[in-house]
Amino acid sequence: MRFLSQFFCIQLGFIALLPLGAQGTKADYERWAGIQELTRNKVYRGQVTPVWNRTGTAFLYRNALPDGRNEWIRVENEKKRPAFDENKFLTAMQKVVGKPVDLVKTSVDALNFGDGAELTFRLDGKNWKIADPNAKTYSILEISERSRPEAKKTSISPDGKYEAIVQDDNVLVREVKGGVKVLQSKDGHIGDRYSGEFFWSPDSKYLAAIRSTVVPKRKVTFVETAPRDQLQPKVHVNDYTKPGDPLPIERPQLFNVAEKRQIHVSDALAPNPYDVTNIRWADNSGSFTYIYNQRGHQLLRLISVDAKTGESKTLVEESSKTFIHYSGKTWVDFLDAKNELVWMSERSGWNHLYLVDRQTGAVKNPITAGDWVVRRVIHLDKKNRSVILQVSGVRSGEDPYFIHYASVNLDGSGFRLLTEGNGTHRATFNEDKSLFVDVWSRVDSPPIAELRRVSNGKKLMELEKADISDWLKTGIRMPEPFTAKGRDGKTDIYGVVCLPSNFDTGRRYPVIEYIYAGPHDSFVPKAFSPLHYYLQGMAELGFILVQIDGMGTSNRGKAFHDVCWQNLGDSGFPDRILWMKEAQKKYPQMDLERVGVYGGSAGGQSSTRALLAYGDFYKVAVSDCGCHDNRMDKIWWNEQWMGWPIGPHYEEQSNVTQARNLKGKLLLIVGEVDTNVDPASTMQVADALIKADKDFDLLVMTSANHGSAESPYGRRRRADFFVRHLHGAEPRK
Repeated sequence: MRFLSQFFCIQLGFIALLPLGAQGTKADYERWAGIQELTRNKVYRGQVTPVWNRTGTAFLYRNALPDGRNEWIRVENEKKRPAFDENKFLTAMQKVVGKPVDLVKTSVDALNFGDGAELTFRLDGKNWKIADPNAKTYSILEISERSRPEAKKTSISPDGKYEAIVQDDNVLVREVKGGVKVLQSKDGHIGDRYSGEFFWSPDSKYLAAIRSTVVPKRKVTFVETAPRDQLQPKVHVNDYTKPGDPLPIERPQLFNVAEKRQIHVSDALAPNPYDVTNIRWADNSGSFTYIYNQRGHQLLRLISVDAKTGESKTLVEESSKTFIHYSGKTWVDFLDAKNELVWMSERSGWNHLYLVDRQTGAVKNPITAGDWVVRRVIHLDKKNRSVILQVSGVRSGEDPYFIHYASVNLDGSGFRLLTEGNGTHRATFNEDKSLFVDVWSRVDSPPIAELRRVSNGKKLMELEKADISDWLKTGIRMPEPFTAKGRDGKTDIYGVVCLPSNFDTGRRYPVIEYIYAGPHDSFVPKAFSPLHYYLQGMAELGFILVQIDGMGTSNRGKAFHDVCWQNLGDSGFPDRILWMKEAQKKYPQMDLERVGVYGGSAGGQSSTRALLAYGDFYKVAVSDCGCHDNRMDKIWWNEQWMGWPIGPHYEEQSNVTQARNLKGKLLLIVGEVDTNVDPASTMQVADALIKADKDFDLLVMTSANHGSAESPYGRRRRADFFVRHLHGAEPRK
């Protein structure tokens, strides 16, 4: 009897953990398919995007209203009023176009200020203007589109006297009038030629140019088997440089045009460039500077070249045992009047700005400092010696990814936050940077729009507070932020949980993680959105969706970021798994015995890696257009994090190499004409899985480019795969 009692208790406990009710049903699929339409136009007054006039004294913005209507608001002198009279507008437009105008079906777009009081706008594919929005009756005229002249890369000197061209791989400088040759280089040849990039000194006496070696370009070839415009397949060939490939060696060269001679510039400080960028002459024409990014991205130099002698010296040098985030955290600007420059660096372990003496390269002072990061420089005010910044992590107690705006003097004094609300902010400034419109929100709190003054951050007026009452009536739930400790037991890891609209606290739900762990940024949504469709849509099929920023992603401190170094296969999984286990304590409905994961591109690489390295936790993965082997993908992204030269860690972390370790159910999706990630990367994983005798699914999307899983067919197949293998149900039946 005791045995039977224990047996029945065990069985009852097992039954309590089983999913209750059918999942992946027809009703679930209908909600999944219709979620975007269900929530469309249900958030009102939530997208304030100001259009400032030229003087920065007034702006316009559009409000979305119920029933698909819109209204345009003008703000001036801290007062709101309609930008135009709708009745006058409709009457005038009907006369012009000869039929009634429905502002619900045909909205006024791109309303803007004209040259005077007039307002210009676009309607029915044409441009119009209201001559005077204050008049008793409106005069509306059609205006022709002015085609913008194409920007031409000029090689004409500032004084207009000389023109630089490339002739027979060399620089030729000639007079604009008459074409008389002034000078010609002799060191260019077919294997080491001048590229045609020219940089004139302000006084037109000197010319800097780039000479570059010529290396063979790698070609990626693929076949489009079912082109839309012909019967027979097409062969596509793209230039595509991959990690480890030879790169051209770029070197700045210098010419004294006034004296008709070339000046030797040593490349001793820049021997092995990944690239040479930001060539800029000083205002006094005494020198030019350039940024040398050494291949491997562990050394970055700002180099100055003396115009008279060609002598080079290092002004600023950054070095790292891991990587310098050159594509996201390098910035420089110059204050020639004081022989200074402003430089961005992570040398303190956090991304900040420094004031540097341009003559000596010495740091005069940090402009910003602390355990927080500068995300972006908005404006450097050289006259008043201050800077406006986008920052994160400044306010204690807030999500450190929230974006705020701040101002600070170049001597490091007077740091002031310009934004207040506990959320992430988007600021739009007027021309002279005296005022800005701040729109802030959280994933679980709708937007608020405010007008603020830059000088002191003071709120001048509240513009709008989003109305989401109709959106809430749809039953769609907001993502819920959740925080847990990472692998070190100390660092907070941030993410969101997304529950289905029919969430039942008595059920157990499979968990699906949407993953993107690219080190170039962070990816968990922070701002309110009417629909985080990639999360909420999948949740409607009876899943709990999560998204997490694990270690190795950006916008925190350098140590947090460095986890990715030569370690992209990590993808933050130790943090992600701990986060989900902690989240289960708050959401016991999360069934961590049924966990899926999906992503595309770098997320495709990570989602497959989940089943290769963490197959005891993750059970199902759908991977789209994955860069599965970092030797197969584009050079700029992969060498930045995995380093150069190519080492054994590239092979060790390849999904091809690790394919033999596959556990669980895997669907690989690839577009056959992917120009972003070589589609062969996915096919080589498939080949390795076949050789390892592993079961998997492969979907090749014909004529599809990068991100093919986000097509209607791709999304449906992905949804079906999770329903089939996490719910154990045949989809849509």
